[in-house]
Amino acid sequence: MITAIAVAAALLATSMPPPANPLTTEISALDAQVFDAYNRCDLPTFSGYFDPKVAFYHDTGGATFEHDAMVDGVRKYICGKVKRELIPATFRVYPIKDYGAIEEGEHRFCELATGRCEGIAKFVMVWAKQDGAWRITSVLSYGHGRSDWPSQPPKADAY
Repeated sequence: MITAIAVAAALLATSMPPPANPLTTEISALDAQVFDAYNRCDLPTFSGYFDPKVAFYHDTGGATFEHDAMVDGVRKYICGKVKRELIPATFRVYPIKDYGAIEEGEHRFCELATGRCEGIAKFVMVWAKQDGAWRITSVLSYGHGRSDWPSQPPKADAY
């Protein structure tokens, strides 16, 4: 009887998710807000999440070191063409002492015209918290067109 109770308690303990980390919860909400604006092509809201000196590195699109150029890439290559979907199981957040946080994960892009969602790419975003406001200072988006994909996702200068 004691063994059955111990086994049941162990199963319950392993099946329950760990309590949410407040930083992870906060960055997760910010990610959802950024990409809601991205997917709706609400560029004023979207651009407000990025530092004026954002560094954006995209493996197939190149590097951009200008806020306005990065937003213009989204306008030209994303708006009305694709939407981004986060792969929730890959989402991770790590604190950066006295600065902010690192967000990493994987996402995919779906073509609006066809509804096709192909391939998964990796991303890392560095968030800085200054005067109580969060801003993205660096983005890495990579792994596009990996050989294990059935075909390449839409090419874009941003994300």
